[in-house]
Amino acid sequence: MLGADKAGIGFAVLVLVLLLVNNTARWRVVMRAIHAVLDIRTTFRILYIGVFFNQTLPSSVGGDAFRMYLGRKEGLPLPAAINGVMLERVSTLTGLIFLVVVTQPLLLSRIGDHPATFVFPVLAVLAVIGIALLMLLDRLPERFQKHKLIRGVARLATDTKKLFLSPGRAFLSVGLGVTGNVLLAMATFFLAQSIGVAVTVLDCLVLMPPVILITTIPISIAGWGVRESAMVAIFGFISVVQEDAIALSLLFGLVNAVVSLPGGLLWILNG
Repeated sequence: MLGADKAGIGFAVLVLVLLLVNNTARWRVVMRAIHAVLDIRTTFRILYIGVFFNQTLPSSVGGDAFRMYLGRKEGLPLPAAINGVMLERVSTLTGLIFLVVVTQPLLLSRIGDHPATFVFPVLAVLAVIGIALLMLLDRLPERFQKHKLIRGVARLATDTKKLFLSPGRAFLSVGLGVTGNVLLAMATFFLAQSIGVAVTVLDCLVLMPPVILITTIPISIAGWGVRESAMVAIFGFISVVQEDAIALSLLFGLVNAVVSLPGGLLWILNG
């Protein structure tokens, strides 16, 4: 890692900056769908602050909570601030799951038939069912509607319909979820090249989405530890040795942390 090629790291940083732009666009699509619009500079600033707090709290949960809080401070109604972030996360995970499913034939060609490969098609089906169930949450009996929590759930169902029953918005939000994960795979490829790990762009495109999916489980700070274990296991399918997989994962985490630091500055300047 100390001898890593600076050009490869530089390209990875550039890709991760493009990822911030991609994710800002995705969140704006969701917010416009539910009629809770922030201007693009404010959206980018809040998202970047959320990225910073993703480095200090479990998985993406901490950053999402800060986005909700700051959205409310910027004048959004509380339901819109919460639902906008939740539905943006749904779009991200849906795009990630479908990217894994689409690239699975390429994975099978590399590792052969494996029991774990059935997990992701099942997750894709569950994602569709989950979105459908979200849309039905406003069908609860009227006697429950007097409870504030139930009214909030019904509002989430309404906002889910606004996003996912509009083909253009649904396609764009999930599509930006896919492109976001493609950018993460590209950043991984550049980092691998910088430390001499022999993987191709296609390898990273096929193998990184499952790693990212696993690290979204909020059981560690910023995915540390979980990501390393996942990369050792998954990149081991293409004969990447354990030491190389760990080095690549650690470098990915460190570069991602450095790229997130300006979000902390924006948080301080936010007052």
